[in-house]
Amino acid sequence: MRPGDALPPLERTINLVDMIAYAGATWDFYRLHYDPEFVAAARVPGLVVDGQVFGALFVELLQDALGPRCFVHELSFTFRNLMFAGETVRCEGTVAAVDGDRVTVDLTATILASDHGPERPAARPARATVLLGRVDGPGAAP
Repeated sequence: MRPGDALPPLERTINLVDMIAYAGATWDFYRLHYDPEFVAAARVPGLVVDGQVFGALFVELLQDALGPRCFVHELSFTFRNLMFAGETVRCEGTVAAVDGDRVTVDLTATILASDHGPERPAARPARATVLLGRVDGPGAAP
């Protein structure tokens, strides 16, 4: 693995069932994420995907690409646009630096064109520091 290497992208369409499952897992039941009447009263064009979903997708991308023993040590990202139920997001990563067992990855999340609008950034800039093969990482031997 070298700086400039691209990680395999991850694309995911987020639907209402996904959003309710995520709300249950995170105890975040803000009505903007699941209640069409609340959303209409707020004059928002659709049910809004919880922005923290992008963090979960970034971690999935990193673990898929770097293996079960990797541990996401740091993750930061900035929201850029709302994503609505039924839209698809593409997450991508490029290795920025490798220092021993520490890999830094620049990430992007892009909402693909849909009925809600053209392709647009969801989260960027975004960056993660991942520890490889650490005993405290997922998949480590006891």
